[in-house]
Amino acid sequence: MSPDMIFTSESVTPGHPDKLCDQISDAAIDALLREDARARATVECALATGILFLAARYAADALVDLPALARAVMQDAGYAAGIFDARNCSILTSFVEMPLDAREPPLWELDDDEAIGRRVAHEQANVFGYACRDTPEFMPAPISLAHRVARALDAARRNGFSSLSPDAKTQVSVEFHGGRPSRIHGVSLTVAFDGAALDEDKFEQLRAIALDALSIGNMGPDAQTKVQVNAGEPFEIGGPARHAGLTGRKNGIDSYGEIARQSGSALSGKDPSRVERAGAYAARHAAKNIVAAGLAERCEVHLAYAAGQAKPLSLSVETFGSGRLGDEKLAGRVGELLDFRPASIVRRFGLRTAPAASGAAGFYLPLATYGHFGRADLDLPWEATDVIDALKS
Repeated sequence: MSPDMIFTSESVTPGHPDKLCDQISDAAIDALLREDARARATVECALATGILFLAARYAADALVDLPALARAVMQDAGYAAGIFDARNCSILTSFVEMPLDAREPPLWELDDDEAIGRRVAHEQANVFGYACRDTPEFMPAPISLAHRVARALDAARRNGFSSLSPDAKTQVSVEFHGGRPSRIHGVSLTVAFDGAALDEDKFEQLRAIALDALSIGNMGPDAQTKVQVNAGEPFEIGGPARHAGLTGRKNGIDSYGEIARQSGSALSGKDPSRVERAGAYAARHAAKNIVAAGLAERCEVHLAYAAGQAKPLSLSVETFGSGRLGDEKLAGRVGELLDFRPASIVRRFGLRTAPAASGAAGFYLPLATYGHFGRADLDLPWEATDVIDALKS
């Protein structure tokens, strides 16, 4: 990418149909793992006007009412009445329950290195982790700011701006000079109102919400920062009554705002035996520690997995010319310090026991909105900067 550019990233609120599907899928993963830490599951959703299609393939010693769980997620997102009502929408299901011996082996085997070596990747996957010095969370500025505005919109709706639809999109454009973010060029909001139209008062209220959210931190809006609301086509109604949703369709929002590479696979709706999920967390952990250690200004870690093998075929590091050490040397240090075999990642991050420890709030469910990385509001194991000293030595 050019060091001098304007880059735009988007985020959405929890009521966006794609994000509703992600939340339902991850709420199901939480519920199954909460009752059975050995569970294996893939859960996917499709959502449209008045109907939810919920598909799950799982092996779990658990009793979970998935349709009721889906209704609770949709209602919490704001769809308790109106054109789309979580309480009375139709839910079609396709569940395939596999035998219990298809579950993951007992968790005590994670303490045995030979057993870890026998737990191979079930799929081919290229996963990427990224980190940079744009923000205190080592995330790219555009996606970090877009998430911040989306959070502010949802908070405003929950705290009195009742005519605001649960479904909204935020886009933040950031100017980069010399490879570093220098100013906020503009913000664009796409919002709908329940039973109301956008007028001057609502525009000013939305403008204030966006600018206040962007004013937190080292780089705030200036007098030239543009704020637009519904600048594209008219957005009179939002949610599933307007556009369909699908699990795994917002990968850019889930990761780095499209400023860095990401796997084409969804993160949500998969138990941690799926290496495209667990591996993405491990790659982020490695990249963040490299940058936090001061060994690079920005860093991408790539892991390549082949089905039927435990060790990744390839581990590579790219620092885009910003590294204090050569990329190959950094890759060597990371490979010596961290074990990227799938079962080792699960053990290191506690990915199977975290849902039970997190209680009703869930561990995977909160990740389904506002991204899986750079979450200062969550205590995520892959965000820990716990190998900085070892990387420096």
